[in-house]
Amino acid sequence: MDTLQKLLGIELPLIQAPLAGIQGHAMAIAVSNAGGLGSLPCAMLTPDALRKELELIRAGTSKPYNVNFFAHTPPTPDAAREAAWRSALAPYYREFGIDPDTIPAGAGRAPFSAEAAELLSEFKPAVVSFHFGLPDQVLLDRVRSWGAKVLCSATTVAEARWLEEQGVDAIIAQGIEAGGHRGFFLSHDLSTQLGTFALLPQIVRAVKVPVIAAGGIADAAGVAAAKVLGAAGVQIGTSYMLTPEAFTSAPHRAALKGPAADHTALTTLFTGGPARGIVNRLMRELGPLSSAAQVFPLATAAIAPLRSKAEAQGSGDFSPLWSGQNARGCKEIPSAQLTRELAAGWV
Repeated sequence: MDTLQKLLGIELPLIQAPLAGIQGHAMAIAVSNAGGLGSLPCAMLTPDALRKELELIRAGTSKPYNVNFFAHTPPTPDAAREAAWRSALAPYYREFGIDPDTIPAGAGRAPFSAEAAELLSEFKPAVVSFHFGLPDQVLLDRVRSWGAKVLCSATTVAEARWLEEQGVDAIIAQGIEAGGHRGFFLSHDLSTQLGTFALLPQIVRAVKVPVIAAGGIADAAGVAAAKVLGAAGVQIGTSYMLTPEAFTSAPHRAALKGPAADHTALTTLFTGGPARGIVNRLMRELGPLSSAAQVFPLATAAIAPLRSKAEAQGSGDFSPLWSGQNARGCKEIPSAQLTRELAAGWV
C-alpha cells in the first residue's frame, strides 16, 4: 500500500477538500465510504453545529474522515477600518435598500480552540487538518492524544519546511490555482505563490513527509500528473461543487457551469483574505484585491446582507463564488462516483 493510504487508513490517495459553506456531513460520508478521505469544514460551525455534523458522520461511516480548521490569529476590531469598508459598500446598500446601521459586525470564522479540541476528543477523528498554519502546541498535543494524523496546507517551500519541523504527518502543497482561501501564513506576499506543478516538486524535494498536491487538479489526468511529480496523493475541491451532496447555491452552480468559470481571480472582498473565486460584479467594480476591504475574516459581516438580497433575486453579484482555475472537472454526479473516477488516474 502506498504511503499516504497507509498513513491515513484510506484505500484511495484522494482527499476531498473541505468546502466551507458548500458542504457538510453528506459529502464527507460519501467520499470516505468510496475509499477516499472525506472532509468536514469546521471554521464556520458553532460548537452545537459541529457536534451535530460529527454525530451524523459517525452514524454514516466507519471509515476515516478529516475535520478541517483555520489556525489564524483573530485581528483586533478596528472601528475606523470597518467604517471605511462600509463606506465603500454604501452605494450597494442604497441600491438594495439596506440600512448599514442594522448590520452587526462579526468574524464568521473562528480559529481552532480548546473548546473545539475537547469536543473532537469525544469523536476522535482520524485526521485533523489546518489552514493558515498550525494552532499552538498545547492544542496540537490534544489532537495527537487520540492518535489523529495532522495535515496542513503549505503554499511555499519555506512553509513546508516549517510544518515538517512542527511534526505534521503530511503536507498539502496548495498551488495558486486552488479555489478558496490561500493557506499562507509565513508571508502574505502574493508574489511568493506558485502554481501547483511548480510548487509540488520543490516541496517534495525539500521535505521527507508525504506531500499532497492541491490546486487545479480536476480529473484523472491531473491526478496522474501529480503522481509523476512526486505527490503521495491529491486534494480536490472544485470538482465536487456540482455533486448532489453539495449545497452550492443556484447562482454559484450556474456560474460553475457557464463561461463565467473561465474568469477567476484572488479577491479579498468577501472575507478580507485572498481567496480564488469566479469574477462577479462586486469584484469588477471594486477591484478584486481592494484595499478598502476589512482584514480577514472581518470583511464578511458587511457583505452578508448584500449577498442575501442578491441571491434572493437569483444573482451571484455579491456572493463568494469560490472556484479553482479548472472548473471543467465539475460533474453533476454523486460524490462517491466522482471520487472513484478521479482516483482512476492513480495507476
